[in-house]
Amino acid sequence: MSKSAEAQRGYATGMAVYETYSEEVATAGKPFGNALIELAETRKDIVGLSADVAKYTDIDIFRDTFPDRFFQVGMAEQNLFGITAGLARTGLVPFATTYCSFALRRAYDFIAIAIAEAELNAKIIVALPGLTTGYGATHQGIEDLALARAIPNLVVIDPCDATEIEQATKAIADYHGPVYMRILRGRVKRIFDPATHKFEIGKAQLVRQGGDLAFISTGLMTDRALQVANELQAEGIHAAILHVPTMKPFDTEAVVKIAGDLKRVITIENHTVIGGLGSAVADAICAAGLSVKFKKIGVPDRWMECGSVPYLTDKYGLSARHIAQAAREMVAR
Repeated sequence: MSKSAEAQRGYATGMAVYETYSEEVATAGKPFGNALIELAETRKDIVGLSADVAKYTDIDIFRDTFPDRFFQVGMAEQNLFGITAGLARTGLVPFATTYCSFALRRAYDFIAIAIAEAELNAKIIVALPGLTTGYGATHQGIEDLALARAIPNLVVIDPCDATEIEQATKAIADYHGPVYMRILRGRVKRIFDPATHKFEIGKAQLVRQGGDLAFISTGLMTDRALQVANELQAEGIHAAILHVPTMKPFDTEAVVKIAGDLKRVITIENHTVIGGLGSAVADAICAAGLSVKFKKIGVPDRWMECGSVPYLTDKYGLSARHIAQAAREMVAR
């Protein structure tokens, strides 16, 4: 498909408009695409693929920089991952991009069998994770972490910000095996300082100390947890935050430690409350035999309608005010 046709597809599905931020908020443009270009300048084995959404998954700048190492497969996600598997078998390291909802709904078997069961060195990169678009159930990939976690051999990553996307892209290029990674695209907030933050596959990070309760968060919800923790501190409530960017392999040790220490846990995720971070944390707590106050915050078990992302975020309980209120109620009990 031509670039103009690709752009029309993005516009038709409402994908042409990126979220914007004020000048006061530090951001980075296309962190995944730029990190991939930096890698590819020294790694000749890295190639890129997309299913007619290169512009909207930030791999377009890789395409323009390395046109001979990019493959546009058309509106065919099963073909995308079949070709990805074939390229990986030749010794290349393919980075295949599409929308979150298109990957695991349309091509689950190809990811599971062609890539993960074969333990191929392929990287699946998905944009529009969870509630990051207002274009309804067809584009809101709310269940992908649950589906991806269920696939053996597959590493599953949900980065928080531009810094972590950049670092994770380099980390998964060095990791030999199949990886599924969510990304934020366009201009992405920079929450973590690149000089001090260090992403490591399979490791959670305590990003804030606190003695009253623990927020355990993943992806962009860690930013929201930090905002809420600042608000609560002014009220005398001190929340710790454990950021979990890797959903699989899961850092059970870190989760059990903070849950055992604080006894009050709220999980926060940009994903359905079924089968994602909240479920993984609950499993870890139960297996350790801990008794804690526990609450999941995430997308409820339902399809969401079209609407602005801020409106839907607040309506379905993922906004900062809902998280803060849940924390106040837990501490008061």
